[in-house]
Amino acid sequence: MNYQIVNQLNETQISQLVELYKHESWSKNRTYAGVVKMLAGSDMIIAFINEEQELIAFCRLLSDGVYRAVIYDVIIHSHYRKMGLGTTLLDAVLNHPELKEVEVIALYCLPEMVQFYQSWGFHNDLKLQLMYIYN
Repeated sequence: MNYQIVNQLNETQISQLVELYKHESWSKNRTYAGVVKMLAGSDMIIAFINEEQELIAFCRLLSDGVYRAVIYDVIIHSHYRKMGLGTTLLDAVLNHPELKEVEVIALYCLPEMVQFYQSWGFHNDLKLQLMYIYN
């Protein structure tokens, strides 16, 4: 499979990302305007586009570049799942030069994805509690 790694999305690809989000339970209410703002506030995005310049895989990160980074929104287009793109995307993220010095990289994932991420050494045995405020 041929694809290109990009770190910016054009307007069409942002629309495609919104469409991908609409098909996932954790992101189905995201809007184009919200996604544009989210992308502007992200420190890094890593995405794969196919030969037709269509978005096929995406994730984003927030990081201070030294101590912490958090991976968000790992998503693969449904037509491209089970082809190894998730593995390739995570490899691209974890081997990115801007993250080499980061002490701790964390991510959010659905319970059914825990085993997938454990293969890179992610674990959930910290004694910290994640807390939320919903607006």
